[in-house]
Amino acid sequence: MVLAVIDDLMLQSRVSAAGKASGTQIRFAGSEEAAFARAAEGPALILVDLNGRRTNPIPLVVRLKADAVLSQIRVVGFVSHVDAETIAAARAAGIDEVLARGAFINQLPAILAQAPSRPPGDASR
Repeated sequence: MVLAVIDDLMLQSRVSAAGKASGTQIRFAGSEEAAFARAAEGPALILVDLNGRRTNPIPLVVRLKADAVLSQIRVVGFVSHVDAETIAAARAAGIDEVLARGAFINQLPAILAQAPSRPPGDASR
């Protein structure tokens, strides 16, 4: 399962379509608390819209990376290519990969294909 912390409906639609095409289950969270509830379900990958209006993305990434278990999950964030401040803040927060929004959409099939089939440290699934 891939957790997508995205509150934009158009982006949700594109991620959902890519998930269906790749056979990857996508679970969406539109708020920080919903993201933590879904993260407890053990995603293999977390996608974060760093320009999300309702999700407080940078504090969310900081909280994820502060948790011993959740910090092992790869986090890919995407952002407007002109938002240098958010890009720098995301990297400082410990996000694993930051992509421009267009690059993220183009690379999404490959990102989903590279996602592990189970969360890090989970041999039972």
